[in-house]
Amino acid sequence: MRLVIKVGTSTLAHQSGKLNIRRVEELTKVLSDLKNAGHQIVLVSSGAIGMGVGKLNLPGRPTDMPTKQAAAAVGQCELMYTYDKLFSEYNHTVAQILITGEDIENNVRRVHFINTMEKLLELGALPVINENDTVATAEIAVGDNDTLAAIVAVNIGAEELILLTDIDGLYTADPKNDKNAKIIRVVDRIDDNIKKLAGGAGSALGTGGMATKIHAAEICTSNGVDMIIANGSNPQILYDILEGEGRFTYFKGKKL
Repeated sequence: MRLVIKVGTSTLAHQSGKLNIRRVEELTKVLSDLKNAGHQIVLVSSGAIGMGVGKLNLPGRPTDMPTKQAAAAVGQCELMYTYDKLFSEYNHTVAQILITGEDIENNVRRVHFINTMEKLLELGALPVINENDTVATAEIAVGDNDTLAAIVAVNIGAEELILLTDIDGLYTADPKNDKNAKIIRVVDRIDDNIKKLAGGAGSALGTGGMATKIHAAEICTSNGVDMIIANGSNPQILYDILEGEGRFTYFKGKKL
């Protein structure tokens, strides 16, 4: 399968903002194993700003845009160094791709992006994609690599997008506030009821940006791509997902 896996900052870093070394090492190990099994893997990775904050010894996440962009520039180097080092241990080569929304909206740039991605996958590389935060401010303001991952998945013809986050999936209510909340295992159609679960009082909104994940699911499913929301605290859940087991929410892509 051709899989796009998106990991958020909450999956990659501790509460302190520093890199969660054990989890990142486990993630690269599992992804390397999936590649060895014959899957084509594309990784959409957040975390550049957070890593830049640590590298620059800043007191916390910046509030002004220039400092956020500066932190992203420093952090992106550290992020790719980490991925390159860890994936190299399993004999896999990574490639850095930094894009903006305008790159996908422009037909010429989009074709170049797709052609590059196809060639990288053909050559056996593992592309690592992030928003180009030093020139694009929209994603930093919104914090929405979920949409970016969905757009990438659709444009490269992936069979599935897996969003690894800090919650098991989409719930009937916010599980942090409602002990009776139940995980929704399968979503066949994204209607107003599903959207309401992602926003508003007493909903799953406070559990890791669920609204952006539902938006990503809309993009994927309307273009025939399946999407999954799962908890990234244990990257080995990727094995369970591919075997149709485990705890997650599965959004069915429409047959085109």
